[in-house]
Amino acid sequence: MNLLHANDRRGAYPPSWYAATAEAPPPRAPLKGTARADICVVGAGYTGLSAALHLAEAGLDVVLLEAQRVGFGASGRNGGQLGSGQRMEQTALERLVGADDAAHLWRLGEEAKALVKGLVARHAIDCHLKPGVAHACFTPREMAGEHAYADHLAARYGYGEIETLDRDAFAALCPSPAYHGGTLDMGAAHLHPLSYALGLARAAEAAGVRIYERSEVQDIRRGARLRVATDAGHVEADHLILACNGYLGGLERKVAARVMPINNFIVATEPLGEDAARVLTRDVAVADTKFVVNYFRLSHDKRLLFGGGESYGYRFPRDIRATVSRPMLEIFPHLGDVTLDYAWGGTLAITMRRMPYLAQVAPNILSASGYSGHGLGMATLAGRLMAEAVRGRSEGFDCMARVPCPAFPGGAALRNPLLVLAMSWFALRDRLGF
Repeated sequence: MNLLHANDRRGAYPPSWYAATAEAPPPRAPLKGTARADICVVGAGYTGLSAALHLAEAGLDVVLLEAQRVGFGASGRNGGQLGSGQRMEQTALERLVGADDAAHLWRLGEEAKALVKGLVARHAIDCHLKPGVAHACFTPREMAGEHAYADHLAARYGYGEIETLDRDAFAALCPSPAYHGGTLDMGAAHLHPLSYALGLARAAEAAGVRIYERSEVQDIRRGARLRVATDAGHVEADHLILACNGYLGGLERKVAARVMPINNFIVATEPLGEDAARVLTRDVAVADTKFVVNYFRLSHDKRLLFGGGESYGYRFPRDIRATVSRPMLEIFPHLGDVTLDYAWGGTLAITMRRMPYLAQVAPNILSASGYSGHGLGMATLAGRLMAEAVRGRSEGFDCMARVPCPAFPGGAALRNPLLVLAMSWFALRDRLGF
């Protein structure tokens, strides 16, 4: 089954609060016939849009192919959190890749945040960008570890944007009985993810990128001159960038063996008005320490946007509201009578080590995917890194590509059933409080 069509209507955004509040343009025309370009980019999420924008600004001729609509996938459906650093903590990266590469990866993570903020400002993207992401802990032991990690970032990397919060201080920020302290990172941020993607697309087109929607790639013929075929046309290009993330399918088996699509779900409540202060007293986002993480923030019209629950097959659950309301009510039991106006799912992609997988899969083909829930900034940066690598500046790309990314056991064929077993075990640990 193709994830591009498993849960969504062709050529349409999902019925999310994001889609209801973003100013999406009319559908762009699909590719028909032959197009020629210096670079063909496949996938119009953050990765592909950023790559196309930076390449076009460097004077290259770029065609961008999107199977559905710009920002259709995880880029238009996620929690909107722009986190610091990498998805893997720096202490773990120091053990995995050594101090020098770990420091380089930290700098790249900080560049990712700065890049997003800079693009929003430079292109006047109206996406409600606001500072602040809190990390919530459930136990005193977790809180101690979180505070120690903040101290490590300050001492080793000079990062002083994180405030440590004890139980009372965290409750003053987030009045949930579930949490026992945490941190608040004011260098991180949150935004309207679909509006951000649509803004990147406008900027890319203004720079000369030709974007074709509803143009699903069916085949890639390799060679010095690549041929990228859709059902109604093809692109001939010198270079190809694969920016498909969880929707890659069978286009590149080396990537598919290392990048696993999974599904995650979000609800938007009715506007809470003054009761919003019973969820958050400041306009920041929150993510907690559960393995199947809960994440939430308030929208600009005072709704609670709450994400929680995962699935590992192709199909979304029949009742997304029920799937997400269970963890939501564990965190905010007083919201039991609140109406959930919107509920939607999306497909992201993870890797074994939860670090993005950047790879040169052929002399003139680059790929980046597997952001593991940390994609808003890192996908935007990965697009720029691939644009730089195409032009011969590959230091950042090479650093990311050196991070070991093992294939899932069994490769693409067996990764899904094995992942279901593993994730089910970790979800059970969450429920039992281990």
